[in-house]
Amino acid sequence: MARSGNGKSPLVAPRRRGKTRKTPPKSPTRKTRRSRAPATRRRRRGLLGWIAAPFVWLFRLILKLTVRGAIVAALILGVAVWYVYTTLPPVGEVLDGRARGSVTLLDRDGDIFAWRGEQFGGQIDAGSVSPHLRNAIIATEDKRFHHHFGVDPIGIASAIRINLREGRGPLSGHGGSTVTQQTAKLLCLGRPFDPDIWDSEAEYEADCREGSVWRKVKEAVYAMAMEAKYSKDEILTIYMNRAFLGAGSRGFEAAAQRYFGKSANAVDPAEAAMLAGLLVAPTRYAPTNSLERSQTRARTVIELMEDQGYLTTAEAEDALLNPAVLSEAAEARAGGYFADWVMSSAPDFLTSKTTEDVILSTTFDPRIQRAAEGALRDVFETKVSPGSKAQAAIVVMSADGAVRAMVGGRKFKGVAGQFNRAIMAKRQTGSAFKPFVYAAALELGYSPSDTIEDAPITMSIPGSGDWRPQNYTNDFAGRMTLTEALKDSRNIPAVKVSEGVGRENVRKVAADFGIDSDLASGPSLALGVSESTLIEMTGAYAGILNGGTSVEPYGIRDLRLQGSDTPLIGQDGGLGERVISQDAARQLVYMMSRVIEDGTGVRAKLSDREAAGKTGTTQAARDAWFLGFTADYVVGVWMGYDDNTPLRGVTGGGLPADIWRETMERVSAGTPPRPLPMDRPRAPVTGGTVASAGSGNAVPAPQPQPQQPRRIQPPTTTTLPDVAEQIINDVLGTIFGRGGG
Repeated sequence: MARSGNGKSPLVAPRRRGKTRKTPPKSPTRKTRRSRAPATRRRRRGLLGWIAAPFVWLFRLILKLTVRGAIVAALILGVAVWYVYTTLPPVGEVLDGRARGSVTLLDRDGDIFAWRGEQFGGQIDAGSVSPHLRNAIIATEDKRFHHHFGVDPIGIASAIRINLREGRGPLSGHGGSTVTQQTAKLLCLGRPFDPDIWDSEAEYEADCREGSVWRKVKEAVYAMAMEAKYSKDEILTIYMNRAFLGAGSRGFEAAAQRYFGKSANAVDPAEAAMLAGLLVAPTRYAPTNSLERSQTRARTVIELMEDQGYLTTAEAEDALLNPAVLSEAAEARAGGYFADWVMSSAPDFLTSKTTEDVILSTTFDPRIQRAAEGALRDVFETKVSPGSKAQAAIVVMSADGAVRAMVGGRKFKGVAGQFNRAIMAKRQTGSAFKPFVYAAALELGYSPSDTIEDAPITMSIPGSGDWRPQNYTNDFAGRMTLTEALKDSRNIPAVKVSEGVGRENVRKVAADFGIDSDLASGPSLALGVSESTLIEMTGAYAGILNGGTSVEPYGIRDLRLQGSDTPLIGQDGGLGERVISQDAARQLVYMMSRVIEDGTGVRAKLSDREAAGKTGTTQAARDAWFLGFTADYVVGVWMGYDDNTPLRGVTGGGLPADIWRETMERVSAGTPPRPLPMDRPRAPVTGGTVASAGSGNAVPAPQPQPQQPRRIQPPTTTTLPDVAEQIINDVLGTIFGRGGG
C-alpha cells in the first residue's frame, strides 16, 4: 500500500453510525414560495368560497353516483337484453300471430266474395315484397329505421315536443316508437295467447297494447334484443306479416288481397301508400269503410315518401292523380247477410271458432245479390217516404233450395252478426199461407175449377163464442172457383176449404214443405196466423215450383281446409221428400199464376215471362209479403217494422210486389224466358155438381175426375171440439181473422 512521504496514513473522519447526512439547506426563495401557497389559497376562498364548497361537494357526489348508477343500469340493461335475446325464437315461428283461423267464402263460380275470421294471406318477406311498400312503411312509421338500435332517442324527443306543443302530456299521444318497438308490441313481448289467462282474444290484445311507462321500458328492452338477434330485414318481415290492417286482414299480404285482389309483392306506389296509411288506425282508414278517407290518408303517405326521396316528383304526382281503388270483389261487399247465414249453418269449430284456414264454397251468386240489393234500394228511394224506418228482406233461391242471394235488411254495416230479418224474424204470414190450404185440397182430388161459396160463416168456438171470419174487402163474392178464391185472396173460401179437407191435412202439407214453426190448430190456420221466417216460406214455395218435393234451403256446397282437396262437409242439393203429387203441384202453379195475371199480385207482373206467386198481409198490415217464382228462381219478400208498428197503406200486393218485380226483372235480365211448369184446367164435363158431405170438421177426399167442377159447401155453422189447444189458437183467430191481400 502506498504511503505518503511522512509515512503516515491520511486523516479520515470517523463514520458516525445511526445518523444521516445533513442535507444542504434549500434556497430561502423556494422555501418561502412553498410555505406561502396554502395560505394564499385559503385567503382567496373567502366567504363565497366557503358558501360554495358544500354545493361543489354535492355536485361531485351526484356526478360520482350518476356515473356509477349509469354503469350499474347499463349492466342491468345488458343482462336484460341478453336474457330476452336468448328467448327469441327463429323468425319463421312468429310470422303468423293469429289465435284463430280464417274462413274464405267462394261464390257459385269459385270466386272470393267474403272473408270471416282473421285472414292471413301467406308469409311475405321484406326482401321480396314490393319496394314501394317497404319504403311507404319506413317513411310513415320510422324514417330512421336503418340507423337506430331498436330505440330512437331523437324520435322520442321529437314526439315529446309535439305532444307538449299540442297541449298533451309528454307521454300522451305521439310515442316515438320505432318499427322494432311496434313489432315487439305485436309479439306481445313474446307472450302467446293463453285461454286460461285471458277470457278472450280481445282482452289479450288490449293487454298487449297497454301503454304504461313500465310497459314502454320492457318494449325498449325487447326491441334492443330483437335488434341484436335479427337483421333489419327480418324485423321488418315480422312486422309486415303480423300488423293488423282492418277488415279482418292480418299482415300486408292479406290486406293487399282483401282490398286490391293482388299480392303485396305487386302493389304500386298508390296502393302501397294506402296500405301503409292503415297502420295508424286500421278500422277508421280501411277503404272498405271509407274509400275517400283512406285515399286522403294515402296522399299524406305519398308526400312523406317524396320528401324522403323514395319517390321522384313524377312518381308522386302520378300516384296522387291515380289513387288506389278497391278490387271489384272488395268494392261490391255483397253477401254480408248470406255470409253470416252460411257461417252459422256449419259447425262453429270449422267456422267462427276455427283454428285452421278454411275454404267454404257456397251457392251465392253476386250478380243476383246486387240485383236484389239494387231493387230494394230503388223502391225505397222512389216509393217510400224519406226517413222511414220500415224494413224489408229478400231471399232468392233455386227450385232445389240453393240460396242465391239474401238481403236481411235495408242496411248492412259490414260487421258480422247483424240482425238478419230473412232468417231470424218470425212473423205472421197472412194470406201467403193460403197456397198450402189449396195444395191440400188439390192433393185430395179437388180441381182448380171446383167452386165454393164466398158467403158468411159462423163457427162456434167453445169458451170463446162465435167466430165470423171476414174478407179483407168486407164483402162477399158468392160462388167462385178455387182459382178465383186464391187469386183474389178471399178469406172465407180459404177457411171453408181448410175445414172441408181437414185442418190436420193442411198442417201436414205446410210442415212437410218446410214450415217448421208451430202451426195454429184452429180454423184461423187458413188465414196465416202462424209465424214463420222468410227463408222458410221461400223454401216452401220452391217445393211448389219443383213439382211438389220439399226442399231444405242450403248455402254450403262444400267446406275444406285450405290446401286440402278432401271436403269435410259437402252437399249436392236440398231436395227432400215428396209432399204433393206433381199433378197437384202443376195445378197449384196455375192457380198462383192467376194471382199475378189479374189478382191481388198484378203489380208483380213481369214484362217478358210467366210468373206465379201470392200476396200476404196480416192484421193491421203489421207484415206484408210477396212470394213467387218464375221457371228459374223463387223470390220471397217481406216488409214491416221491427217493433211491429203497422205499415201505413201497404199490403202484400203493393210495395212488396214492387220489390219482387224489380228483383225478378233484374235477376232474369239476359236469360231466355221459360214457361212455368203448370197445367191449365180443361173444359168441364157437363153434368151435375158435387157438394161436400156431412157437417163434421173434415170432408172425406172426393173421388170424381179432376176436370169435373164440384161445389164445396161446408155448413154455415160449425161446432168444434172442446180442446184446450184449439181454444187458444181460435181466440187468436178472432183477433187476426181479417187478414188478406
